[in-house]
Amino acid sequence: MRVASGPVNLLVTGGAGFIGSNYVRHVLATTDDVVTVYDLLTYAGNKANLAEFEGDARYRFVQGDICDRDAVEQAMAGHDAVVHFAAESHVDRSIISPDEFVRTNCGGTNVVCDVARRLDVDRVLHISTDEVYGSVETGSSKESDPLDPRSPYSGSKAGSDLIALSYFSTYGVPVMVTRSSNNFGPYQYPEKVIPLFVTNLLDGLKVPLYGDGMNVRDWCYVDDNVAAVDLVLREGEPGQIYNIGGGNEVPNRVLVDRLLALLDADESSVEYVVDRLGHDRRYSVDDAKIRALGWAPQRRLDEALAATVAWYRANRDWWSPLKAAP
Repeated sequence: MRVASGPVNLLVTGGAGFIGSNYVRHVLATTDDVVTVYDLLTYAGNKANLAEFEGDARYRFVQGDICDRDAVEQAMAGHDAVVHFAAESHVDRSIISPDEFVRTNCGGTNVVCDVARRLDVDRVLHISTDEVYGSVETGSSKESDPLDPRSPYSGSKAGSDLIALSYFSTYGVPVMVTRSSNNFGPYQYPEKVIPLFVTNLLDGLKVPLYGDGMNVRDWCYVDDNVAAVDLVLREGEPGQIYNIGGGNEVPNRVLVDRLLALLDADESSVEYVVDRLGHDRRYSVDDAKIRALGWAPQRRLDEALAATVAWYRANRDWWSPLKAAP
């Protein structure tokens, strides 16, 4: 089954967030599709991320909660496909306040999938994370590996994956799932490590490094991730999961050193802090399945970090108010 040829009416939940807005930008630049963004505009959702499309006949914005069934049904009616980004996504926040993560990530995903079932939507793509596999000492996680989430955030995302896939198994809803490694790039809310560290260094502040700094992450530039997401939407098989990796595994300490170099800072800018509760040591995904569809990441880490730093240098007006907000 494939999305029909010709323009697709596409609903993007969480489309005013970091990855969602970059995905909308990708779709409007590379297809003739018509996009409706559905977003509650919580702290991490920002209509300014999509300001360039205001007045575009192919773009529409609807403010709403994915847990509000009636609102979701009204927004989804008439759409051919749904890409479901909307989620609570920050591990530290989930440790402090887990309830909203379960509500949004599990309850919201159930609403999206059930409404899609009732409206007979052609495709539903659920966006997840490599964190559902838990810490990986050696090797890389495959889509068939058991899930071992270790934070309220990753637990709620693992639950949402299973809810989404159950709609394929039980009802035949054409659901697919992507699980990507850590994303970074323009428009990322400055609580996540790369924008937080970049903006702190631009302001002459220290960067807080957890534990011994040797936790390993694979970094995927957001443009590469959204290209993979769009490929899965159009060419993936319903009921399947697709890992998306950046091929850029480094310890956090190495990442910090590269950012220090890009921002002309030194070791005095690094402050080691008490480690995060349950901090997974390493994530790594085997992305052979998405590569078999013809995708490969285009940006290596050093090039992508330089581009990201340049964007935050040039867009202080975007991020400074966000960091100043209570």
